[in-house]
Amino acid sequence: MLRTTTLWRVLFFSFLLLSTLSWAGETSAELNVWTSKGPEGGIINTLAIDPQTPNTLYVGAQGGVFKSADGGGNWTAVNIGLTNDEVLALAIDLQTPTTLYVGTSSNGVFKSTDGGGNWFPVNTDLTSTNVYTLAIDPQTPTTLYVGTFDGGVFKSTDGGGNWFPVNTGLTSTNVYTLAIDPQTPTTLYAGSRDGGVFKSTNGGGNWTPINIGLTSTNVYTLVVDPQTQTTLYVGTFGGGAFKSADGGGNWTTVNTGLTNTYVPTLAIDPQTPTTLYVGTFDGVFKSTNGGGNWTPVNTSLTNTYVLTLAIDPQTSTSLYAGTFGGVFKSADGGGNWTPVNTGLISTTVDALAIDPQTPTTLYVAARNGGVFKSSDGGGNWS
Repeated sequence: MLRTTTLWRVLFFSFLLLSTLSWAGETSAELNVWTSKGPEGGIINTLAIDPQTPNTLYVGAQGGVFKSADGGGNWTAVNIGLTNDEVLALAIDLQTPTTLYVGTSSNGVFKSTDGGGNWFPVNTDLTSTNVYTLAIDPQTPTTLYVGTFDGGVFKSTDGGGNWFPVNTGLTSTNVYTLAIDPQTPTTLYAGSRDGGVFKSTNGGGNWTPINIGLTSTNVYTLVVDPQTQTTLYVGTFGGGAFKSADGGGNWTTVNTGLTNTYVPTLAIDPQTPTTLYVGTFDGVFKSTNGGGNWTPVNTSLTNTYVLTLAIDPQTSTSLYAGTFGGVFKSADGGGNWTPVNTGLISTTVDALAIDPQTPTTLYVAARNGGVFKSSDGGGNWS
């Protein structure tokens, strides 16, 4: 009965909403056309930067894929052919950056060869379609790997045309993160839920757990030092950050200065790898001594639930944070942040209210984004 009552309330207030729009001056013809009114932003699951043209960015969100050609100044949805709009993973071919892959929450992998202009599914023999992470071999980009929620790791050697499982030795099939050694791409790492970190030295042929010293086995992010490939960092849910100096043989906690131990994302400076950033549920933290200690860098970061970080490969002081409330950009190594969400309409709205006396005044409650107000019928929000 409660669910039925709630449904009728939703229908009733939806009718009131449409009626109020009509009272506010909308014609019946205009009511047949929907226009996005924001608020801009939303939950950003993944971020990727074009390595050759760093002003070109892509985000994967709960509203699909969005692209910016001006460093986040403006965003456009690029979802043609994408049949699932919850994008959890995104990877760019380093040699041909117009080739992209995305992993979705239930429809597997999609590929674009025109910079996101069009997408097509590439799921042959991919028996698990909950794709959490993607990794492309930097030397042979037709070789790629995906980590799935319940099927472990799959590999393709033909650019996603066909997939086959590579799970020998993998005791957890919930794989949240994958990382490839950039110098020796047959060496790769998988971070899992409950199983910790696994290592393969033969392109996924078999895996070995490498968890000595790793006191939290819920691993959500892993990065390899681009200059010293035996140096690794992982972020965990509940245990903070860990570091290994011997290719995963041993791990040490590196949490000094962190005020939150939920670390869903890590980013390493490609030019100065002793400089790192972690995204937590308490904002962004920075280390300039290889994780020895961390300092919060959250000035003007108005949403501190940080899910993904990306560093400009050419100008490493420029970086982006994807949060529960959209994308933020820093041009000074995290010193200051600016929201960059124009055109990025991916907010999940759970409730909406209209001022009955001034119908152009609106309020929305956004999931994990707080409350927004518009005084001009959705034209602008604060």
